[in-house]
Amino acid sequence: MSVEPSTLPSRVAETSAPILDVLAERWSPRAYDPAGEVSEHALRAALEAARWSPSAANTQPWRFIVGRRGDATFDAIFANLLPGNQKWGGSAGALIVNVAELRDEEGNTRVWGHYDLGQAVAHLSVQAHHDGLHVHQLGGIDAEGLREAFNIPERFEAVSVTVLGALGDADTLPDGLRERELAPRSRLPLGEIALPSGFQI
Repeated sequence: MSVEPSTLPSRVAETSAPILDVLAERWSPRAYDPAGEVSEHALRAALEAARWSPSAANTQPWRFIVGRRGDATFDAIFANLLPGNQKWGGSAGALIVNVAELRDEEGNTRVWGHYDLGQAVAHLSVQAHHDGLHVHQLGGIDAEGLREAFNIPERFEAVSVTVLGALGDADTLPDGLRERELAPRSRLPLGEIALPSGFQI
């Protein structure tokens, strides 16, 4: 069952300065529509946004293993989510393994591999939201299981999984998760994270 945003509490961030609508409205649901589709156009656009994100020395230390609901890749990714995430992740239209290149082919360390992958995934998330989809990032994965399932070389690391799809009905979530889905959004105040004089001891 697809849910209109108006049936949920407001998900729009309360900001201390105006920001782009696509950023203020972006949030990370757990309820996905099991009948909702991720179009080829929207999926490709999200991956293109990731491809064009910045990276140190343009090394582009990211790879994405993409599964669509119903295919073998999706099933293998789902099998390597931790149990708590399996309770809801299977309803999404796509699951994407986010992989960082930590050493190049000559064995040199990609110092910024994790950082640059994070930037790429952020770009993917914003583009997907712009196109009417929702994204949730998961750290609760079996990274070694994913390595084995997809023959990921040792110089790469599966860091996270992106859950991508159409918004679903929060009432379909298990107890506990539903409450988290409907809880107000919150962030630390800007004054606690922007430190003009550095950390105060």
